[in-house]
Amino acid sequence: MFLTVLSCFVLKAGSFSPANCDSVNQRFLQCLDNHSNPSYPISTVVYTPNNSSYSSVLQAYIRNLRFNESTTPKPQLIITALHESHIQSAIVCAKQYGLEMKIRSGGHDFEGISYWSVVPFFILDMFNFRSINVSIADETAWVQVGATLGEVYYRIAEKSNTHGFPAGVCPTVGVGGHFSGGGYGNMMRKYGLTVDNIVDARLIDVQGRLLNRESMGEDLFWAITGGGASSYGVVLAYKIKLVVVPAMVTVFQVNVTLQQNATNIVYRWQQVAYKLDEDIFIRLTMDVVNVSSTSTEKTIRASFLSLFLGDSKRPLSHEPRLP
Repeated sequence: MFLTVLSCFVLKAGSFSPANCDSVNQRFLQCLDNHSNPSYPISTVVYTPNNSSYSSVLQAYIRNLRFNESTTPKPQLIITALHESHIQSAIVCAKQYGLEMKIRSGGHDFEGISYWSVVPFFILDMFNFRSINVSIADETAWVQVGATLGEVYYRIAEKSNTHGFPAGVCPTVGVGGHFSGGGYGNMMRKYGLTVDNIVDARLIDVQGRLLNRESMGEDLFWAITGGGASSYGVVLAYKIKLVVVPAMVTVFQVNVTLQQNATNIVYRWQQVAYKLDEDIFIRLTMDVVNVSSTSTEKTIRASFLSLFLGDSKRPLSHEPRLP
């Protein structure tokens, strides 16, 4: 059946009649309808190229515009799942028709692996699965994979100003890809990677079964907390362990160019960064900038971005010191 769909893909790209392609697509759509829960019809969340909203839904979470060209292979359809049965139907029918399923949450995979492919595919877009339930009492939260990191931080802050979660700094990154891929951020020196603070998950496997950590087993749980969840099933949500943070933190950024001794400062940072107190995190980025606001001559700029878990007094007196 995969070969049938592949030939359909080729026909669409060439000058042949699309009749066979339409037939396969119709059978795939019928399969989705047949396997979905009648109380939650899947037809309301399926977008084909004939749908007026297809392009806007596709482009909404494309972060790398090089994969939004007219020559970029497009999905044969997009499913913006609203219910677990939609995901189960997508898995069953993808297997039956040999169609590759791309799972997308925030779309921050700059290689575009969640929204394009060289073989016939469709997108299972998880952006509707974005509920966040925070429990300060037991210092945990259940987070659905379509939520963004910014939404997670906001919901935690609504409940407490002394709790946080160690993850990335970009607020629009989707939970699904970030958590399943490992996750790192400004608190990792003290609290580790994001996956070090995940305690449970809900997943639909290739057989359409809804599993949690206990029923999926430790091997599969380990795989979806660092190995990329879309390789092993469709993760619906992660249960995270909140960490305690001070009510006041300190952030700062220092920018220096080659003319301002950037080379020596970067070298010094390499020598002392790992020796600093675990409450402080200093990351380095480098880019090309103009030497001055009035010059077009280029130079290298080193930027040190930092978060300290506390007020500014302790880091200013800390040893070893940066120059």
